[in-house]
Amino acid sequence: MIKPWLLAARPKTLSASVVPVLIGTALAPRPILWSVFGFALGGALLIQIATNFINDALDFRKGADTSERLGPLRVTQAGLVTAEGVMRAAWICFFGAAVCGVPLIIRAGWPLLAIGVLSIVAAYAYTGGPYPLAYNGLGELFVMIFFGFVAVIGSYYVQALTVTPAAILGGFCAGSLAVVLLVINNLRDIESDRKTNKRTMAVRMGVRFSRLEIAFFAFAPFAAQIAIINVENSEGMLVPLVALLLAMALIRRVFSSAGRELNRCLAMAGALQWLFGILFVIGAALR
Repeated sequence: MIKPWLLAARPKTLSASVVPVLIGTALAPRPILWSVFGFALGGALLIQIATNFINDALDFRKGADTSERLGPLRVTQAGLVTAEGVMRAAWICFFGAAVCGVPLIIRAGWPLLAIGVLSIVAAYAYTGGPYPLAYNGLGELFVMIFFGFVAVIGSYYVQALTVTPAAILGGFCAGSLAVVLLVINNLRDIESDRKTNKRTMAVRMGVRFSRLEIAFFAFAPFAAQIAIINVENSEGMLVPLVALLLAMALIRRVFSSAGRELNRCLAMAGALQWLFGILFVIGAALR
């Protein structure tokens, strides 16, 4: 019974919640408060897992996940777990995230309470509610805000109790990498989403726009990283630029791939996110 839940949690996508916490914490002044880091990381992971659970259950209910799906197996559509069971698990994850948030709120006050509440509401609204963001072309905006700016700035703030330009730029880096993952996913599913009236930006704007969007957001973190180098006045922050080589390889593959082939591009995008995040931590340590 463990395997279906691992599938529903989508572990290969969890870099989207881990990397922003790494970036925000790496930018913070020393010494790092490791217990605070742990609670921030736990809360971020649980909110993303809850989002994935809700997406699994509600996409099935809305008819967006069918047997024609080109991506990884979805447990609700496959009949491994009921939609009701997956939704209950999502609410348990939200509760766990709220528990992780208590020490952060005690340390950092109402800003962390606001971040926590907004993150949970947005996680549900991504697929659920009267105006689901993913079904109305707002997925990129959601990802940039919550897996970029909110996650990085929040992780920085609980350490430093302030916000700096470098933290904001770091949020843009993390958000851009998460957008790349999302848009590749939407590009792969463009035909099935069109049939089920899931009006992602890929469905609205087409294949060429989506490929250009991926290219833009794959390069964007490196432009922002150059700005971080100038703000931090640190040569150590040059280290993440090494990941540009993988970004270029990813873009080339995206422009020559379609359908199920884009699953390999998704794997590359996840690797790019991990590589950038790890190199960012190394570069920040060398400041």
